[in-house]
Amino acid sequence: MRVAHYLNQFFGGIGAEEHAGEALEIRDGAVGPGKLLESALGDSARVVVTFVCGDNYAVEHQDELTAAVLAKLRTANIDLFIAGPCFDAGRYGMAAGALCRAVQNELKIPVVTAMSDENPGVDLHRDALYIIDSGTSIAKLRDVIAKMAALSRKLLANLPLGLPHEDGYLQRGWLRDQLVEQRAATRLVDMLLAKMTGNPFESEMPATSFAPVPIPAAVKDLSKAKVMLITDGGLVPKGNPDRIEGTAATRWGSYSIADNDDLRGEEYEVSHGGYDTRFVQQDPDRLVPVDAMREMERSGVIGKLHDEFLSTCGRSNPLSNTRRLGREMAAKVKQEGVDAVILTST
Repeated sequence: MRVAHYLNQFFGGIGAEEHAGEALEIRDGAVGPGKLLESALGDSARVVVTFVCGDNYAVEHQDELTAAVLAKLRTANIDLFIAGPCFDAGRYGMAAGALCRAVQNELKIPVVTAMSDENPGVDLHRDALYIIDSGTSIAKLRDVIAKMAALSRKLLANLPLGLPHEDGYLQRGWLRDQLVEQRAATRLVDMLLAKMTGNPFESEMPATSFAPVPIPAAVKDLSKAKVMLITDGGLVPKGNPDRIEGTAATRWGSYSIADNDDLRGEEYEVSHGGYDTRFVQQDPDRLVPVDAMREMERSGVIGKLHDEFLSTCGRSNPLSNTRRLGREMAAKVKQEGVDAVILTST
């Protein structure tokens, strides 16, 4: 069995976040977790090629990365493509999912990856791929690799797969027809009774759950408060220095407005699809109202406008990824001692 493996810069042994911009490397043989993978797949398996790429480079050059990987695989006579495991690394998961999807579609060979359920790559690719549930702990790498290998062997042998909890992969959002003894009405009543009496039950159509968000305490005195502007409308300085994507953004930026009384269109652009950005490009204050906030600052309505605004693109973003972006922005807000935030959207 000839196997190809994709890793990010960390698992490929290049380094941590400071090396996330590293371009694609193509190496012969198994690297890092690939050696565990060979062992888990059995004596007949050999990782013949490993692709290693920095997370930032991968998401910023996805088309070029995909083309290079496919070109190599077309001449490598590969039986199986493995990506990851990615755990909760969002950029890694998005790149791994996109590569698996392309290899599956173009080369018609089995592909397997692994991620945490909260990884944005899951929401983007779960419908098309078998994604092993890796959880978030790298300490479980060996167990995750074993599950990836077991699922891979089934796919290679064209064996029927069990339900997600049986074979360890994440739910794909598909409904599977089955013949059962009890009709739907009976099963529904049984589940309802179990819920009412506090007994365990499993829904046949699990609903998306949203954790409650507590309402923060009101600002007691705005005239003494430091206020920050945040937008998910994609406003960025010319050139988009943080390369914030216009769809399913994986990052956000912090931009100085110190000594600015308003924002000038020639200094900004919009990285966001799905709405008419011309009005914002003509006058960025329509999205990030620095002019109005400076006026409120001068008149004493607020104590101070924070000298940076935060920006990302909120379009078509998986819930797991928006939660991560929100947590990161909230940490920045706390770090800067901000008392209140005005969030603007499209």
